[in-house]
Order: sequence, then C-alpha cells, then structure tokens
Amino acid sequence: MTPTRLAEAVANALTDTRGLDVKILDLGDLKSFTDYFVVVSATSDRHARALADSASEAARKLGQRTLGLEGEQPGRWILVDLGDVVVHVFQEDARQFYALERLWGDAERHEWRPRAVAGRL
Repeated sequence: MTPTRLAEAVANALTDTRGLDVKILDLGDLKSFTDYFVVVSATSDRHARALADSASEAARKLGQRTLGLEGEQPGRWILVDLGDVVVHVFQEDARQFYALERLWGDAERHEWRPRAVAGRL
C-alpha cells in the first residue's frame, strides 16, 4: 500500500463520517517524518472522536496500524499517527487558530476526488 492510497482512503473515510473541509497536504520533500497530512474539521468533541476512529479504521482495513493517538480527551485537536500519513482532526476554531494549512504553506495540495456517499447530495 502506498502512502498516497492510504491518505486518499483516510480522506474518503473522513468524508463518509461527515468531516468538513477535508484536505490532503503532500509534504513530499519538505519533511522526512511523514509523507502526507490529512486535515479535517469536526463539529463537536464527539464528532472529532468519531472522525479519528474512522481514520484509524480505514487504515486498519488497509493493513496499517495506528502508531499514536493524541488529544482524544479534549477533542479540540486530535492527531492520528499512521506513519506515512498523519491525520489532524480539528474543531473549526482550533483549525483556524493553529492554521496548519498556512503553516505548511509550501506543501502541495494533493487533489483527490471524494467517492460518492450514499444519501448525500
């Protein structure tokens, strides 16, 4: 399984779990600790935990285990470390405050197309 496939599978799972504004940042040559960040917004603490669980489950289905999970109790910013992919689940105010997309502005945006979700227009 490639890091790109993992990032896209996780992004699809986050979309399926009604994550908002899902973005994939390709860190490529910028950093050696991971290949991709997947960033998503949640509407509540409970939603943030559900999104983190969804990301871990999507990775597990592809044979990738979760290496670390941070911030689950407060639920404002949950980090899911999948090795080649790091998932950042934010509540919107925390996402704006930490502004990872701006902080990692040199990272290319990886274009992906969310798969169709049943029942969603």
